[in-house]
Amino acid sequence: MSDHLTHVDESGNARMVDVGDKPNSERMAVAGGAVTMAPQTLELIRQGGIKKGDVLTVARIAGIMAAKRTADLIPLCHPIALTHLDVELTLNTDAHRIEIVATARTVGQTGVEMEALTAVSAAALTIYDMAKAVDRAMRIGDIRLLEKRGGVHGDYVAQES
Repeated sequence: MSDHLTHVDESGNARMVDVGDKPNSERMAVAGGAVTMAPQTLELIRQGGIKKGDVLTVARIAGIMAAKRTADLIPLCHPIALTHLDVELTLNTDAHRIEIVATARTVGQTGVEMEALTAVSAAALTIYDMAKAVDRAMRIGDIRLLEKRGGVHGDYVAQES
């Protein structure tokens, strides 16, 4: 890990990192998170019984759309041409939650960690929005980077927690 913040200049001011001198390389990031809910809510979603519609499909599309707009949402992110973005949603009935995993890929001068994390966040918020009428106590959490490949700082794989 670096011992300094890359988005802060010598005077402590926020700045966008200059990636102009970095070579293009293949980049990949995987992020994960979950929405925990009442067992009845999870079953309603599984059965397609939420009045707003197909929660999983809408959440998947929301994640993809959000990842493509990450630079519009996170002030110091570079706009990135994604070559791939996938959002997987898994119903975990034992834990009463929907687990979200987003994978982002590009060939470029900067990584796609923020795009993967944004996809997970938007998918989780969409699940909450679509099911909040039946379960306002849902919890969004555990959003984190699971894996990163490529770039100057090398690869990263999260330790099991």
